[in-house]
Amino acid sequence: QVRLMESGGDSVETGGSLRLRCVASGYTYDRDACQAWFRQAPGQEREGIAVIDSENLGSVEDSVKGRFTISYDRALSTLYLQMNNLKSEDTAMYYCAARPGSCTGSWFFNMGAAGFSTWGQGTQVTVSS
Repeated sequence: QVRLMESGGDSVETGGSLRLRCVASGYTYDRDACQAWFRQAPGQEREGIAVIDSENLGSVEDSVKGRFTISYDRALSTLYLQMNNLKSEDTAMYYCAARPGSCTGSWFFNMGAAGFSTWGQGTQVTVSS
């Protein structure tokens, strides 16, 4: 059974940094696969913010471009989201998600959460001024 487990969420001040982790188990990443980070603020829809494919090509949403970086360590089966220069509007629950098959950034930002069947439990990020 595929499992995803996030960690790394915390409360930080504006301008701070965090590195989220998502450890995957129960599947191999040797085939085409697509892994992503989403976030959901209270009262808001879950939004996709970053995606990476099995060739380690990543795409990030415009509002976090230049501040967030997605990466994947195949040896550790761990997905990362490096978040720098955090803003109050980044406050949300952050989720990792995965699906088999290749993906592109355009597909990801069009399809959103509906395109993913496997989710972690989430990790809370709170940014205060």
